[in-house]
Order: sequence, then structure tokens, then C-alpha cells
Amino acid sequence: MSITSQFQELVSDGRPVGEVIAVDKFFVKVKGLHPISAQSLILFEDGTTGYVRATNSEYVSVFSMGTTPPRVGTVAVRYSDELTTGVGEPLLGRVLSPTGQPLDGKGPVKNTTEWPVFKDAPAIHERLGLSDLLETGVTMVDSLFPVVKGQRLAIIGDMKVGKSTLVAQVGLNQKDTDTVVIYALIAKRQADIDELVSTLDKNGALKTSIVIATTIFDSLVTSYLAPYIACAIGEYFWQEAGRDAVVVYDDLTSHAQIYREISLVAGTNPGRDSYPGDIFYIHSSLLERAGRLHVNKKTLTALPVVLAAGGDITAYMPTNIISITDGQWILDSEVFKDGLRPAVSSSLSVTRVGGRGLDNRQKDVTGRVLRALTAYRQALEYSHFGAELSEATRNDLRIGTQLKAALNQLPGETMPLYAQQLLLELILDSPSTETLPPMDVLKQQSIHLASKLTDKRLKYEDILKTFKQHHTNKGAK
Repeated sequence: MSITSQFQELVSDGRPVGEVIAVDKFFVKVKGLHPISAQSLILFEDGTTGYVRATNSEYVSVFSMGTTPPRVGTVAVRYSDELTTGVGEPLLGRVLSPTGQPLDGKGPVKNTTEWPVFKDAPAIHERLGLSDLLETGVTMVDSLFPVVKGQRLAIIGDMKVGKSTLVAQVGLNQKDTDTVVIYALIAKRQADIDELVSTLDKNGALKTSIVIATTIFDSLVTSYLAPYIACAIGEYFWQEAGRDAVVVYDDLTSHAQIYREISLVAGTNPGRDSYPGDIFYIHSSLLERAGRLHVNKKTLTALPVVLAAGGDITAYMPTNIISITDGQWILDSEVFKDGLRPAVSSSLSVTRVGGRGLDNRQKDVTGRVLRALTAYRQALEYSHFGAELSEATRNDLRIGTQLKAALNQLPGETMPLYAQQLLLELILDSPSTETLPPMDVLKQQSIHLASKLTDKRLKYEDILKTFKQHHTNKGAK
């Protein structure tokens, strides 16, 4: 059906009709259209769409979703009572715009189900407590700052410290699971979008991923809607398809800036840093849609990325998101310069509920590693004075150096959780007289042993004995 015939059919059906009386960029005032409610979808006679932002007795405020707004005098008709988006299995492996247009050259998406874009978060009585670990394959976060399925955890850092690389790693590690990962890329460079899609595709993770992307040249309104549409897609897989889902919002700082510009054009009174007064609600209502359902025990995990310009995590947007989420991974520029990948700060990062996904032994290892890293930093500062070091200080430096090497992982390098635990325990419990193999060898052997060992209560002596035996047998071959 053509746009013209579809428009005429809606008018003939008796839907409310109005006329555009004023246009300011994407902000459109339409006279008529009553009765109508906020968030209704509008179709203009030129084929463009918009959604109702607010209503009053004189006119309806509409945000145009096209790159070119309608002209004054254009007729508009109510298309639906709420803004919806297409969801379903056909979206898997696709790269789409927020309006559902294909960006990957694979043709239009068919056979989708409509789902509301602005859906209320589940009520408290519909939720369950969080308990299952979401494995990322990254030792630094899985073992020290874990995230459980259904958690809201922020990834915060300055520019070019690996935030997008880290969230891509999360998707890569879900490729052999039933978890669906949805990426909302908000006002990104085309090169950044292509890089993520290429990484997912080359590693076989695109088949379980969906990318909703807008560039810096797209409409501000569609960029504003991108995270809500990604969330709606995740909700379908979570609530209807019965699958765990992860939604990555990259990034909410850009989203806040877009909403600020939209609000200023719409005449909203500015508040702190010129952001509108409801900016906190905008993000909290989005992130609170994550959680775990009582009815099917499945989860929706929210991973918002936040830019902290100059590394200032006390700025307005970082503190806003921190107050909403259940923890944060802080990526630090100094840690990045020191060569650690991912550049997660062990002193600033925290996970409030992630520990629920670890058993008692894993929690013990986490505490020991964090204490060892603190002792290493203190010993490193002391060693700069050039004084003769005590045996305990030298041991702190030795263990800290080995732990840093163990926690350093290149993009695409993954380790199962149990292999991470074996590796960290081996380093923590090794005596100063024991010489461990090179770290790359140690990592590979830990992965191999983790797949073979059935007793997860093994002590250091048993682990080292098994490791040496395997290493000797391999050398003999």
C-alpha cells in the first residue's frame, strides 16, 4: 500500500485529523488532532511520521521523526494510540535504524510483532531477586566486579579508554548462549558502527545480536528514541520469547545532550548545565525496565555507557547514572596509559549486587585479589624511594605484577570463570621460591585444566601438581 492510499484510508476511517501550523526544525505544532494522547504516532500526508510530545487545548506538539520536517499546511492524521516498534526473531543478526530501516544491505525485516516503545517497568511483585552471573570472559570484571543477569551496571570513562571495546566483549562472550544482546549506538560515527558490526560478525556473535544505530547526521528525534527502541526489543525477548537479554546503551551522555537540544528547541525551561528538569526521569525510567521476572525467571540486563570528560566521574551525567544503577565499571585513563586492558580501575569500580553470582570461594578470591592489588600499589610507591625493600614488600610487588599480567586481556581474548579462578588462586598461593611459567602459557593451561578438573575445591598444591604433570606430559610428547 502506498503512503498516499494509507493516509487516505486512515482519514476515511474517521481518525483525528489536523494541520501543521508551525515548524521549528523537528518541532511541529499541529492544530486539531483531538482527541489524542501523548506518545501517539502521527502520519503526515508527505509520508513522514512523528510522535506526540504534549497536548493542549490549542495545538498538539509533535516531534518529527524524519530528516526533513513537514511544511506548514501539511495535513496529519493519528496513526496509532502509542508509539510501537517491530520486534521478533527476524531482527537477530540485523543492523537497523530506530525506525526499522535496514542499514546492513540485507533488505527489509519482515514478520515482526509490534511492541510499545515506552512501556512501564515491571512492578515489584512481578520481579525476582538477581542471582545468576553474566559471564563476560574478562577476568578483571568477572572475578573482581561481576555483573549478574538483570543488573543495571554503568560503564564510565573518558574518551578512548576502551568503553565500547569492553561492551563489545560482553556480546562476544554470549555467542554460544541463548542470550540476546541488543546494542543501541546513539549518534555514532559510521566508522564506529562498522567496527562493532565487523567485530561481532568476524567472531560469530552477530547471529545473537541486534544493532540499533544512528549516526551524527541522523534526526535528533530518532537518535533520542534509539535506546527506548533497543529496550523494547530486549523486553520482547525477555518477556515474550522467554530468553535472557542484554541491552547496551552506547552512550547515554550523547543521549542526554540530544534530549537537551530537543528540549531547548521545544521551549522547555533549562536546569543544571542547560539540561531539562526531567533528565533524571528520562534515564531512570529507561534503566528501571531491566530486571528478572517472576513468571519465567528470565532477565533483562542494562549496560549504559557514560562519557566522563577528563575522567571526572563527579560530573552531572556520571553521577546521575551512578545513582540509578547497581554498580559501575570505571575505566581510568591512567590505568589505560599503564597498559592494562581493559582499563578498569580496581579502586573506583564497584558492583552492588554482582557478588550474588559468585560462590563463597570465588568471593574469597575476589577479596584477596583486591587486597593484593592495594598492597602492590603501596609497595610500588614505597619502592620509588630507592630504599632496601623487605621480603614482604618484594612479595607484594611480585604477586601484584603477576596479577596485573593475569588481568590484562586483549580484545577478543576470553577465559571461562573457573579458569579465571584457577589462574588467580595459583598466583595468590604461589610461594616466592616457586617460579611460574610465562603468563600466556599459564592462561592457556588454566583454561585447559578448567575444562578437565571436576573438583573445584582443589587447593594450590593440587592445582600446581596437576598443572606440572600436564605441562611435563605435553613436553614429553
